[in-house]
Amino acid sequence: MSVGFELLATDGAARLGRMTTDHGFVDTPQFMPVGTYGTVKAMTPEELKGLGAQVVLGNTLHLLLRPGPEVITRHGGLHRFMHWDGPILTDSGGFQVFSLKTLRRITEEGVRFRSPIDGSEVRLTPEDSMRMQRSLGSDIAMALDECTAYPATETEARASMERSMRWALRSFDAYFGMEDGALNPPRALFGIVQGGMHSRLREASLDALSARNFQGLAIGGLAVGEAPSERLEVLEGLTPMMPADRPRYLMGVGRPQDIIAAVLRGVDLFDCVIPTRHARNGHLFTSRGVINIRNQAHRDELEPLDPDCECYTCLNYTRAYLKHLDRCNEILGARLNTIHNLHFYLKLMRELRAAIGAGRLASVAASYPVA
Repeated sequence: MSVGFELLATDGAARLGRMTTDHGFVDTPQFMPVGTYGTVKAMTPEELKGLGAQVVLGNTLHLLLRPGPEVITRHGGLHRFMHWDGPILTDSGGFQVFSLKTLRRITEEGVRFRSPIDGSEVRLTPEDSMRMQRSLGSDIAMALDECTAYPATETEARASMERSMRWALRSFDAYFGMEDGALNPPRALFGIVQGGMHSRLREASLDALSARNFQGLAIGGLAVGEAPSERLEVLEGLTPMMPADRPRYLMGVGRPQDIIAAVLRGVDLFDCVIPTRHARNGHLFTSRGVINIRNQAHRDELEPLDPDCECYTCLNYTRAYLKHLDRCNEILGARLNTIHNLHFYLKLMRELRAAIGAGRLASVAASYPVA
């Protein structure tokens, strides 16, 4: 089946919804922990479920390079390979290629780049990306796009966006048109709206994607260096034009205050490495703001990270102990910090959903710390 989406309630522009997939449902707004290599760093699937995670994200390009499609295909797909039986969204590899900068060459065919692992040349076309995502068997695949650099003139952004739209149509035709018994069946494919900071280009991108029946739409090309005010201007112009009956996914935006701002403007899905990466670097989100556990002030602190938090870390460990683990580079420190940060994010999403359902999102959003 494809992804189904039901809009349950609204509060201003904010939306409460539910996606249905072959591997379960996803309540929206929702945050998707990033599982780059088929694992959310430091977490078991059972721990993720215990924290309330409903869907995780896998990185197509990284899994293409290691371990490769052959190994994952022999497992029947990414779900069995990583022992996760819930929904999975896989990105197309476009943003990872964008981040390679000087190692890549973009043409109409697709992208050729040097592997950061062994230096060998790798090709990634829309058709390559779709074949890999069919091999992974994800519930939601993403069309291959070219992430527009920031800043970009309107001429530069138009050329990039129009290429992405041509790639999107090729992605759609390849994803649903491949007939290979070794591949998993197609499920859902999301298109990606591009256009940089230019509202006319965003509208043109959205119109171009309407040429195919994408089951959801993502907003790409943000969180690439623009000011938050520019990002919000894009969202305020774009989301009212997006189909109300399909999920809206803001790619790569992950600070809590930015997620809240996007939910207020009608976005449904989010992903980012911030909660897990920050955890490994000692930056921890609390109801009173961000704590840097590496600060000397925490050396003798007997309080938990957040007295108002009910995660495993806060119920059992002090700041002094977490600082000690971090200073000694102990693996347990990274695990405990990650448990806490993901708990914070997933609790935030539950509270935002409850607030939309109760019609009080504005007041709940205003109560969250911005740093």
